Amino acid sequence: MTRRVVSLVPSLTEAVAVSAPGLLVGATDWCSRPAGLDVVRIGGTKNPDTARIAALAPDLVLANEEENRPADLAALRAAGLDVWVTEVRTLEQGFRELHRVLVTGCGLARPGWLDAAEAAWRDPAPTVGERTAVVPIWRRPWMVLGRDTFAGDLLARLGVRNRYAGHPDRYPRIALDALNAAGADLVVLPDEPYRFTADDGPEAFPGLPAALVSGRDLTWYGPSLVTAPAALATALAGAR
Repeated sequence: MTRRVVSLVPSLTEAVAVSAPGLLVGATDWCSRPAGLDVVRIGGTKNPDTARIAALAPDLVLANEEENRPADLAALRAAGLDVWVTEVRTLEQGFRELHRVLVTGCGLARPGWLDAAEAAWRDPAPTVGERTAVVPIWRRPWMVLGRDTFAGDLLARLGVRNRYAGHPDRYPRIALDALNAAGADLVVLPDEPYRFTADDGPEAFPGLPAALVSGRDLTWYGPSLVTAPAALATALAGAR
């Protein structure tokens, strides 16, 4: 029976903490949800303190193939810990992985919020027409969503086509002048991993409507998926 869990993924931290308060004993410094989470902090997603994690004696460590480094996961396994790694590049994968982690891994009953999230995404609120967008996730240098990303899949379900969905890289570096000449009619600016704001981001795309969206709504797979379709649709429709 799983009684102690350490999570190295902010969205999974929230999913476990909301579903089974008390099960989580450790999380990264970046795990900000739910608010007031009181667990041992074990460093960042890219530089976790593996010795401290091992000292917590968790029954299960939750990780993600994109967010966490293979070397850290190997060190945890070498310490005798059971490490489960998620891979999430589509919404369907997200739902499957959440069920696997929570029900199979943690031994919980399927949480009601997961059913509510699936229902919310069956017929998401539409945006205003079909749009083609560039979706920066970093600047200095500029990086955007490319192929096979969870965020790109969510946007596509809301009628927004990622201009770089066919790029060979998942997060390509593209020069700003190329982004502005890409033929998009929208720029989508999330507030993580880079914190784009009304004063930091839209000015780089003169004449292009900008939608400022929550990074949690766009990139997290967890309880936020219940409200994400409506929240994203509202932000996209309000692009200016």
